[in-house]
Amino acid sequence: MYGMIHCAVREMVINQLGVDEWASLEREARITAADQISLKVYDDALTMQIIKAASERLGLTMPDCLMAFGRYWIGFAANGSFKSIMEFTGDDIVTFVGNLDQMHRAVVRTLPSARMPSFMVIESGLESFRVQYRSERDGLERFVAGLFEGLLEHFGLVGDVTLTKQDREGLEFVVNFRER
Repeated sequence: MYGMIHCAVREMVINQLGVDEWASLEREARITAADQISLKVYDDALTMQIIKAASERLGLTMPDCLMAFGRYWIGFAANGSFKSIMEFTGDDIVTFVGNLDQMHRAVVRTLPSARMPSFMVIESGLESFRVQYRSERDGLERFVAGLFEGLLEHFGLVGDVTLTKQDREGLEFVVNFRER
């Protein structure tokens, strides 16, 4: 995964526990500044090592940490270097999710070795949509659910996210939403 993920995990831990706890986590997990370069692609094993160390520090199970990090990632991206890209990706949650593949193609132009997932809105209504998520990475269903929860918040909505299907074709989620 790309280093911006590592930077976001660092910021999440620092925001919740402070800089001293992050420094301790770095030492114990043997993470260095070289492992936190935003525009560098890293091995997925390193990313999962960092998230696992964060989950232990935060007192969360790995699935709960992935969910929390998915929610956190949306705010991190929307307020950071992806702000302008996110603003042009869509004015509502359904349009935004429908345009994620296009946004990811823009990221790949900057980071050609990045392996991005795919999101396809299969069906949408006034207060829900169904989306298929495909990735060569396994075990990220809670992270993806957290992303959708973060998007609900980003767009000023409340709702719920349900994983409805998991097979060789990928994951399928239903997101129900309404105005706050």
